Amino acid sequence: MISSRIARIKRILKLACLGPIAPLLGVWGSSKRFPTRTIELDTFSFDSSTGLVTDKTTQTKEPYKLIIDGMVEEPVSLSYSELRALPQTTQTSDFHCVEGWTIPEVTWSGVRISDLFNLIKPKDVAQYAIFHSLGQTSAAPHGQAWYVESLKVSDLLDARQEFLLALDLDGKPLSHDRGAPARLLTPHLLAYKSIKFVTRIELSSRLQEGWWTLANPIYDWQAKVSPGRLRRR
Repeated sequence: MISSRIARIKRILKLACLGPIAPLLGVWGSSKRFPTRTIELDTFSFDSSTGLVTDKTTQTKEPYKLIIDGMVEEPVSLSYSELRALPQTTQTSDFHCVEGWTIPEVTWSGVRISDLFNLIKPKDVAQYAIFHSLGQTSAAPHGQAWYVESLKVSDLLDARQEFLLALDLDGKPLSHDRGAPARLLTPHLLAYKSIKFVTRIELSSRLQEGWWTLANPIYDWQAKVSPGRLRRR
């Protein structure tokens, strides 16, 4: 069983290196602006008009919740409508893939991470925010069966880095391919840090390596975009 999981991860990594022609990871989404990259299994969907998540394996529905907990003073559980009711920010940012391509000037809208953190008041010992995704992944490197990513709390609160929990793309609610209900926007980091389907933000004193870093350490957990790819605006 272990050998079969390792083989599955190797196949995924090989496909990731093929770029836009990859038959499993390089599926084109509804938008023609950039290709879709995902390792999540197709086991759920989200309806932005109702705020409901459908489990495709059981055909059950339940309200989407964003949980923010861990090392915080006041943990919260926010419905989709409550997220929508928070102050919304629209920004235009470039989207940088680890494969080397960049999509310029993509318009996103959503909630600033700083506004979310104002609700929960992170404790002083909370150095990292671990983002958890809905659903399961097609492989489980080191037992990690759903997508996760970690970032420093101090970076998330740095306004210059423009982090956003995105709910909309080009003026419309995110599609499934683009990460509905909510996606972390990371304009100055490579796109594998831009976790889709966000359902929990866990504050911690310890770093949790992200899914791709666990699958292959060549994917650096910090994932900074090289200065030559960043445009001055």
